[in-house]
Amino acid sequence: MKKHSRIAVRWILLAALAACLAPDPLYAAAPLGVATFAQAPTIDGDVGDAEWVGAAVVDQNFVQIEPEYGAASPFRTIVRVAQTGTAFYVAIEAFDPDIARLASAITQRDAISPRDANNVQAALDDAIAVMLDPFGDERTAYVFRTNALGTQEDARIVDNGRAVDFQWDGVWRSAAMRHEDRWTVEFEIPFSTLIYAAGMDRVWKTNFVRTVPRRLETAVWSGPSESVFRVSGFGDLTGLNLPGQSADVWQFIPYTIASYETGKGARTEFGGDIRWRPSSNLGADFTFNPDFALVDADVEVINLTRFEVQVPEKRPFFLEGTEMFNQRYRQFHSRRMGDITWGTKANGKLGGTDFSVIAASEDLRLTPVANEKAAYYGIVRAQQGLWRGSNIGFLAANRTLGDDNAGSVGFDTTMYFTETLSFNGQFFRVHGPTADGGAAWYVRPSYDTSTTHFHVRWGHFGRGIRNDFNVLGFLQDDDRKEFDTNFSHIFFFNTGPLERVRPVVNFNRYTSFNDGVLRGWALAPAVAAVLRNGLEFEIARRDEFRLFERKYRNDQMTYTAGWNSRDGRSVSAYVGNGTNFGNDLLLYGGEARWAFGDAWRLSYNLTRLELSPDLRGESTTIHVFETSYSFSPDLFVRGFVQTNSAIDKQNIQLLGVWRFNPPFGMFQIAYQRGTSAFGQTSSQGDTLFTKLAWVL
Repeated sequence: MKKHSRIAVRWILLAALAACLAPDPLYAAAPLGVATFAQAPTIDGDVGDAEWVGAAVVDQNFVQIEPEYGAASPFRTIVRVAQTGTAFYVAIEAFDPDIARLASAITQRDAISPRDANNVQAALDDAIAVMLDPFGDERTAYVFRTNALGTQEDARIVDNGRAVDFQWDGVWRSAAMRHEDRWTVEFEIPFSTLIYAAGMDRVWKTNFVRTVPRRLETAVWSGPSESVFRVSGFGDLTGLNLPGQSADVWQFIPYTIASYETGKGARTEFGGDIRWRPSSNLGADFTFNPDFALVDADVEVINLTRFEVQVPEKRPFFLEGTEMFNQRYRQFHSRRMGDITWGTKANGKLGGTDFSVIAASEDLRLTPVANEKAAYYGIVRAQQGLWRGSNIGFLAANRTLGDDNAGSVGFDTTMYFTETLSFNGQFFRVHGPTADGGAAWYVRPSYDTSTTHFHVRWGHFGRGIRNDFNVLGFLQDDDRKEFDTNFSHIFFFNTGPLERVRPVVNFNRYTSFNDGVLRGWALAPAVAAVLRNGLEFEIARRDEFRLFERKYRNDQMTYTAGWNSRDGRSVSAYVGNGTNFGNDLLLYGGEARWAFGDAWRLSYNLTRLELSPDLRGESTTIHVFETSYSFSPDLFVRGFVQTNSAIDKQNIQLLGVWRFNPPFGMFQIAYQRGTSAFGQTSSQGDTLFTKLAWVL
């Protein structure tokens, strides 16, 4: 295997070097001055000339990131910007000579962007995004995105685009309108939604993004950078006159929830959130008795490894505003906390330093852990800006349980040397009763463009650190010295049946930290192709060695085929076979997603795993069915059903939502059966919930 490993690494290095030598075309957008309006324009989607007279105007074809990097988009786009004393305004006209093919199917908030990490900068509908960096630090920014139906999506960018938090929700308005030759959209973004520095004649950074799914096109006003989220590629927005926010701006959001479960009777609970903005650049949130009963269920997945699966967080308190905590090796993984009785968060920006602090308490009276009544958690995070969007960060995480403290303290950094060459690394020290003083680190230089990625990574992880680290963090394994490298490239084709081809190869090898014994390696090449008629194909191979109680050689070959209309309809199927930890493996399944008009969406996912001889009883069938119907962006119903035969799990969730004061004031009614937590068997009986939350 050593010979094969050396050959694989050499080919990856040669391919990456060839890609690195390709020149990157750059486009620098001219600064855009902001006019001040005495009267705010009407936000109705109709970009009338009269109400936008005097606004700064950009009239051009944006620059493509995909599919033709650096080339002008074939679509004309007109942008107008202005401000009043309370808000920032944008009007955009998106011309389209083939308006009948406009994709506009999504009505669910925060669902325009796919959550595929390899494709997150795209959009599932034709969409327009406004991105704002109020401090001009080239590291953090806000995203406000909408489609031709006026559906809203917002997010927070941190670490110069390395992390994007789509769970952030701001208060803003938008409206869209469809015409014969274009579609138009208007945005109103209140300054109170943003963290910013007050003052006269301020300069922000901004970018405007247009996506056209039928061409796989992503185009920007300023750029192109290798990603639409690369804040250091934004253009200047000048002449902003920004009001200071009055002190003691409070927002109280109480809630009441009533439930009835068969066999257990009725319950009524009360709780609430307090949001405080002492200034334009500081904010704090406090929650007491938070309600997690109506959180979306965890989707069951197949785990073919012997390592823990990282289950994503879905509880609102832990989702919003925690984008700063995204690390490769997460020192703070909020799923380690159970149901908290109270929690508080503070975040803001002081000079060039971003900070966030979290404190919470978990009631353990129903969980027999060390016979303690409560666990207390504290997390502190800070990031100091450097150059070109680079930063260095600090994070400390601790759990106090009786007399024991456990967690980690560490530093991490991301450095951008050019638009394409970057470096990131992390070091942390673990404290706790089992591995006090243990440490870990990694370094990872990388090369990234819109079409190419290459990195190498080296890491050391001390023996026995995982238990104390995972009290609040997420680390799958320890006792390893690790090397990892990955190369991928996207080839676009302007003519012929092929539209895009993406080969990728990853190699990973690790040995024991102390004695150098080989513990594992994996080689995983794959190639995916997208045809102009919507057909998609992928072939993937994985070969690996693992040392546990004995040596294992695992392998798997997977074939995938599908079709994507790029208007909300897609189907795919896959089949894979090989060996896995001494078992013969057969894995197959499929997925279908379908949009019926602008309001109704369905999806179904099937996964079937067959192992032989399967002495541990891991063969399973997983069904996941989801549906939603939107009467408007703020009035909708959803359904979710999933089963997992291996653990005899059946989970049903039906939910109706009316956001009468979006995004926080809402009424919900729900039915739930079965446990929604990942990997747990069904135990909850038929339960009906009603919840009312309002804003004071």
